[in-house]
Amino acid sequence: MQTIVYFQIPADDIERSKEFYNQLFGWKIDKSPESNTPEGTENWTVTTTDDKGNKALAGGMSKRAMPQQQITNFIDVKSIDEYSSKSEKLGGKVVVPKTVVPGMGYYAVCVDTENNSFGIFESNENAK
Repeated sequence: MQTIVYFQIPADDIERSKEFYNQLFGWKIDKSPESNTPEGTENWTVTTTDDKGNKALAGGMSKRAMPQQQITNFIDVKSIDEYSSKSEKLGGKVVVPKTVVPGMGYYAVCVDTENNSFGIFESNENAK
């Protein structure tokens, strides 16, 4: 069964947002290596832990790209192409087409029939 594997938090003020989530949940938020960010985008890695201190769901934070942008949850799928097509056949829309994350895989962002956005992610270490 597909499950959420990553979340992305948009922020108007990165420092303020980092402080908020760190103080609220104890999340560790560090600048991502340049090799993992699209050109011109400053990205931050969010590390979460469970109640026993074990690593939990991974996330990211970046500058808000548009005023209506909200937190996006990414769901692991076997094929971006298959699930993008399936989403559209069910009445959804693909708003960000298949995009490479070098060395990690591919993602796309969709909108469901209720206008909620969600991401899909396909792991592939050979992605270029």
